[in-house]
Amino acid sequence: MQQDDTQHISSTSKPSMTDPRDIAELLEDWEFKPSTIGVRLVSLANRDMIQMRVEMGVLQMEATDRPDGYRPGGMATYLDFLIAERISGGEDWRLSVEHCTEIDREFMQFYQRRISWLQLKEYANVVRDANHTLALMDFCEEYSPEESWGMSHEQYRPFVLFHRTQADALQALQATTPENAIERINAGLDSIQEVFEQHEIDEHFEDDELVNQLRETRESLRAEYEIGMTLNEQLEQDDIDDDEEEDEDEGWSDWDNDDWEVEEDEH
Repeated sequence: MQQDDTQHISSTSKPSMTDPRDIAELLEDWEFKPSTIGVRLVSLANRDMIQMRVEMGVLQMEATDRPDGYRPGGMATYLDFLIAERISGGEDWRLSVEHCTEIDREFMQFYQRRISWLQLKEYANVVRDANHTLALMDFCEEYSPEESWGMSHEQYRPFVLFHRTQADALQALQATTPENAIERINAGLDSIQEVFEQHEIDEHFEDDELVNQLRETRESLRAEYEIGMTLNEQLEQDDIDDDEEEDEDEGWSDWDNDDWEVEEDEH
């Protein structure tokens, strides 16, 4: 189980260094722990920055737009830049090798920041960054130069949906009700199932580890807050019951009069 190694510090708590290029003192004061995600939110130059402790240093990320602070073509993210290129490029526009390289970089940066937000319990920001990644996946799927490259990213869609669902449910639990949190988990499970069905691997859905983790979280919420079926779950169950009753009625209607006469003769 991961330990919580998050911190919130201000510029007044920065380590004193003889040479600002030397980060040795910073690293000594912040021990790297291989089994944890060490993250802290730091106020620097009137804006928040995320710092993540890695084995031989520290990653520093912007809290908004692209994590590295770069503005491709003056745009907030590379996805925004690509959308503009696509509009000007015409119907036959496709991603180039250079585009694919830059997309890979943006995927990795948003992943690093997403897991940082999760560790910091900043759930709204997790959802925001997950939505960006999903939108970038959609773009790649549509304009990929080859199917294998697109699938190399598409295979992680359930994982991104898993993070988004986790954060969405935890945010709902904090801001609204446990029932709403359960509904968010159910919505996330539906989204993940759609991905499995789209790629014709739905037979693996029931045994998927991420799916089972979400179900365990949902049932633990039920137990902790003593919640039965939510309203939407009750409505869905009513629909299922109605369908079953209709199937039974149709089954009886399939017997014609001759069938009944034969049965009467036999008995």
